[in-house]
Amino acid sequence: MPRFARHLENQDGPHNPFPGVSALERRLGHSLPHRIGSNEGLDMPHRALTARFGDDIATLARAYGDAEAWLPRQRLGDVLTLDPAALLVDAGADSLMALCLRTLCDPESTVIVSAGTYPTFSYFLRAEGLRAVEVDYANGPGHLAPDLSALAEAAHREDARAVYLANPDNPSGHLHSDADVLGLQNALPEDCTLILDEAYHDFRDDAWTPAANAVWPGVIRLRTFSKAHGLAGLRIGYAIAEPETVAMLMKARIHYAVSSLALTAAMTVLDHPEETREHVAAVVARREVLAETLTQWGGDVLPSTTNFVALRLPSAERAAEVHAALLAEGTLIHRPAHPSLGHVLRISALDDALAPGRLEPLRVALG
Repeated sequence: MPRFARHLENQDGPHNPFPGVSALERRLGHSLPHRIGSNEGLDMPHRALTARFGDDIATLARAYGDAEAWLPRQRLGDVLTLDPAALLVDAGADSLMALCLRTLCDPESTVIVSAGTYPTFSYFLRAEGLRAVEVDYANGPGHLAPDLSALAEAAHREDARAVYLANPDNPSGHLHSDADVLGLQNALPEDCTLILDEAYHDFRDDAWTPAANAVWPGVIRLRTFSKAHGLAGLRIGYAIAEPETVAMLMKARIHYAVSSLALTAAMTVLDHPEETREHVAAVVARREVLAETLTQWGGDVLPSTTNFVALRLPSAERAAEVHAALLAEGTLIHRPAHPSLGHVLRISALDDALAPGRLEPLRVALG
């Protein structure tokens, strides 16, 4: 059973004092077309906004979004074969990470992370005044991945409130099987929650099957519309968790963090799954070409189930040199800042990455 922050467990609230017109309409069972009570700028003409973006964006901009994101949660429930009560929509996976920490942890609680994994999680962890304990990646030929056994051992040793796991991993691209992830959860202390970052879930071969989208006890699964759905600039994502956990997350959530535009955009891409699947297939094809190219150049390319390719260089110094040379030419790739993974370079599988000469400093370094 997840353990939540004491101030959330010991009272009924807090409750959102302004749940919004959409929630009120659902409770009343009828529409409220005369909205003269919520102090929105509904009479703003938005001539400039309309001229630039059209009538739809101006209409969406004037009104608060649905604080409960009810329609997107219903649509996600249809797509994923889930009860909407097991779904929560928020302003991207990053916002969901911060929300999990606010909901689960008391001040100075301990959280276990892999040393060098997605750094924004540790940024939020420290911003909340929590204690981070890092464990090294499992490292070997053709293998760089979070060490599940070490994560579980550290959780017991440190009396951890939560464990963070990115799966597929960022920045290595490694995918642990669902059985292994569930094995990790089962190995954790009973009141320790697994925060499972699945930002790259949609690049799994089985991404849209019910089995790959189940509610797992003791796990909060975090997803995003930024990668496969191409909505990074609009900031929207969702969590899958037990309904009791979702209810606790709602207590700590910033209810209007997701804009009307983001909610509508998410509904639109969910209503056109063929476009997302076409995009994912194209990305995977480019990823394989990029991986093969880097391998032919002599690169130590890691297996990836994401929209990027990661490779290890002989040293952090060599990786820093390549990174700097590419930046000087106007090309941005990613080099993790954490010293444990400073020898790793991550390259997005875009057409631009395959342009002749684009990665020339890397080709020279590998040659």
